Amino acid sequence: MALSKPRTTKTAMTESAAAAIPSALRTLESEAEGVTALAAALRGDLGGAFVAAVEMIRTGKGRLIITGLGKSGHIGRKIAATFASTGTPAFFVHASEASHGDLGMITADDVILAMSWSGEQPEMKNLINYAKRFKIALIAMTSDAGSTLAQAAEIALTLPKAREACPHNLAPTTSSLMMLALGDAIAIALLESRGFTSTDFSVLHPGGKLGAMLKYARDLMHTGDAIPLKPLGTKMSDALVEMSAKGFGCVGIVDGTGAIAGIVTDGDLRRHMRPDLMTATVDEVMTKRPKTISPNLLAGEALELLNSSKITALLVTEGRKPVGIVHLHDLLRAGVA
Repeated sequence: MALSKPRTTKTAMTESAAAAIPSALRTLESEAEGVTALAAALRGDLGGAFVAAVEMIRTGKGRLIITGLGKSGHIGRKIAATFASTGTPAFFVHASEASHGDLGMITADDVILAMSWSGEQPEMKNLINYAKRFKIALIAMTSDAGSTLAQAAEIALTLPKAREACPHNLAPTTSSLMMLALGDAIAIALLESRGFTSTDFSVLHPGGKLGAMLKYARDLMHTGDAIPLKPLGTKMSDALVEMSAKGFGCVGIVDGTGAIAGIVTDGDLRRHMRPDLMTATVDEVMTKRPKTISPNLLAGEALELLNSSKITALLVTEGRKPVGIVHLHDLLRAGVA
């Protein structure tokens, strides 16, 4: 009787790798079904509670307190950060720690958003009693409308039942994503209702790449004598000296009123290369009606314009008169790109 050849480690690893993609797709499909079910619920019975929750938070005099524990707690921390960065003062209080002194962080003017998929976590009991005692507005986010948490809340955001992506239907996966999605939906609805702008966002998020992209051209531009400028009629030899001295690879050309009439770039020099180039005037070489930006243009938008136009510098103007210049390197140093 012939013995079967044992599988090699390499073969086992290959089979395991081949099974990983179908597993990942099943997870994504399960979680997508959960979000789809949530969207359907918002178009139905959940919609009224959602609107009421948004209005309660929007008109609240205090802060939004988000609480939970386990996976709901981790999601709650993220949602609290999203609210805080989009104009709704919020922070997270762990449901267990609340019973050991952190209840003192919550005031009567606050609104509590308590998150629990089952709605029956015993650690929530003291927090619910505290909310009742001091008449603190309580919103529940749970999957069970009949749960202790939902029944104690003024508004219950009841999420539709959904199977977890975990093959055993145990590890919080789909449910966590649904709670995260609903929290984000509330935050964005509040953002839009308040007319929260990118300027407001930059005030709350000055750090990192996002903060850099929300700076303005006026924050990064070079001004005064640093701007390479020459008047119409200037000889190209003088313009080239200005370009070399200022180091931006270009020189702006202004008319008699000081308004921008054109620009001479390294590219213009290459395109007009000829023996008498240095004795020609800038009028013959310059690019007319060059791209310019306002001092109030966001740095991220300036970067997009540089990239789409395949140029490295932009003159900053007010009423067609140059007030600054921004180079790609300025954006790189600021962390925009």
